[in-house]
Amino acid sequence: MKVLVTGGAGYIGSHTCVELLNADYEIAVLDNLSNSSEKALDRVKEITGKNFNFYNYDLLDYEKTDKVFSSEKFDGVIHFAGLKAVGESVQIPLRYYHNNITGTLNLLDIMEKHHVYNIVFSSSATVYGMPEKLPITEEFPLSTTNPYGSTKLMIENILKDLYVSNNRFSVTILRYFNPVGAHESGKIGENPKGIPNNLMPYIQQVAIGKLPQLSVFGNQYPTKDGTGVRDYIHVVDLGIAHVKAIEKKLGETGVHIYNIGTGKGYSVLEIVSAFEKESGKEIKYKICPNRAGDIAACYADASKAKRELGWEAERGLDAMCRDSWNWQSGNPNGYDD
Repeated sequence: MKVLVTGGAGYIGSHTCVELLNADYEIAVLDNLSNSSEKALDRVKEITGKNFNFYNYDLLDYEKTDKVFSSEKFDGVIHFAGLKAVGESVQIPLRYYHNNITGTLNLLDIMEKHHVYNIVFSSSATVYGMPEKLPITEEFPLSTTNPYGSTKLMIENILKDLYVSNNRFSVTILRYFNPVGAHESGKIGENPKGIPNNLMPYIQQVAIGKLPQLSVFGNQYPTKDGTGVRDYIHVVDLGIAHVKAIEKKLGETGVHIYNIGTGKGYSVLEIVSAFEKESGKEIKYKICPNRAGDIAACYADASKAKRELGWEAERGLDAMCRDSWNWQSGNPNGYDD
């Protein structure tokens, strides 16, 4: 069984490639390397001892993407490829809409042309906007607060409409919460270009001395220590969720939607404390004003994924921090080392 992984050189994509190969799937990767490194794929091959084809193509290039489907026979696609920085999406929304939406439209058109009807889509908890209560279930109202989230929600709607028009499709939508951590080997991990947008890589770079301190946005929320609470999930658990989605839903027509999280929330200061314990490094931080649009807490009800996919997160906060530090301390400049 062969799966095309778009964006497979990225953070979540590379970890998912490892889990697919370990589960004896054949894969091919398509990635334009705009925010990833081909070295991640070399490390995937090193970890698994398996080889696969890599296409350094952009989904916006219809002809090249079509050639991939002409040259290989795929049973399904896992679609990660897309721009992903929330803040950047506010600054350059047109680029986000063009890249993420048009690239997906090209992919889906080509899939239909080549009779490939199975897709797992990398969505996000950002499609829930600012939920009124917790935990978040898949039935919650959907809304967005930034262009990045809007592209995810638009693609979800495109996939639903596609199934209505062609009910041979099997569409699985995975709504991630906050991926962190790295492969336990320390060979692959999160490799942000420039100043990190997410909490854990920022903490990692403070720990190795690349950044002076962490900015904690708000300490007056109605949470256990006043800082924001989020559902953090180990990236390896997330990769395994994609394997389960392929196993359980391949060929099962319809649109299947799952939250992928741990079902529990950790505050910013809890993450800082756990990382200090695992790394032995002090994480300096300063309290800053709340950011507009931030909510006090956000965490998943992931019971549907457990019930229907047989999946649940197994790795806790200590493992998330330990594996993050193992990756960062061994690769202080990411894949550029």
